[in-house]
Amino acid sequence: MTSLSTHVLDAVAGVPAAGLALVLADSAGTAVATAATDGDGRARLAEDLPPGTYRLLFATGEWFTAAGREAFYPEVVVAFTVAPAGSGGPAHLHVPLLLSPFAYSTYRGS
Repeated sequence: MTSLSTHVLDAVAGVPAAGLALVLADSAGTAVATAATDGDGRARLAEDLPPGTYRLLFATGEWFTAAGREAFYPEVVVAFTVAPAGSGGPAHLHVPLLLSPFAYSTYRGS
């Protein structure tokens, strides 16, 4: 089984994106976990994810609105695959998000 975490940074302000709501959903669209980033912009979403395809939804529009800032993307969705055990996939997945009101970037972290 695989664990999952994220770290969201506000690239414009140069600070962690604290309090950003997250939803982890499976391939059927069923919510597996919900969370919000902590003061350091980090969140743990799952400890035991079985193999499959998942979507991590970041509620960026709500977060920017709460901060009184305009933004283009109401949400960011990152789809990713958890590999079966023994196939060489990592035991922990980390999905960072670098965020600005009009752009974002993500990658498979460590």
